[in-house]
Amino acid sequence: MSILDLPARGTGAGARRADLTVVGGAGHVGIPLVLSFAARGLTVNVNDLNLDNLAALQAGRLPFIEYGAEDVLATALRERKLMFTSSPDAVSKSGPIVITIGTPVDEFLNPERHVVLNCIDSLLPHVADGQLLVLRSTLYPGTTDAVVTHLKRRRRDLKVAFCPERIVQGYGIEELSRMPQIVSGTTPEALKEATELFRVIAPEIVELPPIEAEFAKLFGNAYRYIEFAATNQFYLIAQAAGVDYQRILKAMKHNYPRAKNIPKPGYAAGPCLMKDTMQLSAFARNEFSLGNAAMLINEGLPLHVIGDLRRRYDLGKMTVGLLGMAFKSEVDDVRASLSYKFKKVLKGFAHDILTTDPFVTVDPELLALDEVIERSDILILCTPHSSYKSVDLRGKPVVDVWGVLENANLIS
Repeated sequence: MSILDLPARGTGAGARRADLTVVGGAGHVGIPLVLSFAARGLTVNVNDLNLDNLAALQAGRLPFIEYGAEDVLATALRERKLMFTSSPDAVSKSGPIVITIGTPVDEFLNPERHVVLNCIDSLLPHVADGQLLVLRSTLYPGTTDAVVTHLKRRRRDLKVAFCPERIVQGYGIEELSRMPQIVSGTTPEALKEATELFRVIAPEIVELPPIEAEFAKLFGNAYRYIEFAATNQFYLIAQAAGVDYQRILKAMKHNYPRAKNIPKPGYAAGPCLMKDTMQLSAFARNEFSLGNAAMLINEGLPLHVIGDLRRRYDLGKMTVGLLGMAFKSEVDDVRASLSYKFKKVLKGFAHDILTTDPFVTVDPELLALDEVIERSDILILCTPHSSYKSVDLRGKPVVDVWGVLENANLIS
């Protein structure tokens, strides 16, 4: 065990018995869940390999933006509701084990189930038969049942459930307290225990068989991704026709309920939407034509923007400034951000590329906003942080697909 497994600030693993263990508990999925349970009076074993994140939590700091979590963390530490561990042998041998590791995809867009199975294998010597094992992140359809088969081959008998997270990045604490929780179990006993566990934090429980719960998670994210693709396609069509899509969209939505949910155009990115759409496409043997089209549109939008700029300007003599590098507004997460796709592609065309973001702290190449504006010939709003809405861009030409900038010299 590492030093993090020892008592620190009155929150060590050796001091008390945890009510549940969250593996990956110091990550983006884990922290809102951990703090939600702690806020309801449960003692949580936060088990994670990321020592930096564990140390930050122990010190009362959040390793990334999670709105409304600071006070909850401070209270949980003060009331000794958190225990921090960093190795598989430190998981609690009683109480539920929640695994927040999902199914990633490889370079060929195929799901890699072995990541989940390998995590479970590392835990098996340290858990007892009869414990509840909850899978939490996105799973390729059939993975929950595959876990049961995997356990049987190893002659182990755990109660297996799948309870997908569906929170919006950065707002997990708030959403977990007001949104229904989908719960599935591979046996009636697993379903019952998982329902009892999540009833502690969720206002409503929706029960499904495991594979239907897996599809519910994938369908939900793929649908959102397709919605973004539809509005992005409309944007491109309007742009090609030389008309203002933002004005058209505003007219469509004005007091017209059937159009109210059409999102604004923008760069649909992040660690879930495209990945989950790819998993669904892989399961459908690449016959998920809507999903495939959505990926082409959303991933291709930056290329369309760059292509348009190349037709208008001699980029080889110009410096391009990218405003916002997080994958969405008001967060600091850069995972799968299309801002970095902009940066990578522009390196082949522009004289120089400058980047800035008021939230991101993990990119040493970021510059101050004023410096990027001053040194750039052209600006691209990549992430619509609210702080950019009314900033003085000094008359520099700017690409604003999102349609949020005020008094800007827009490149239409």
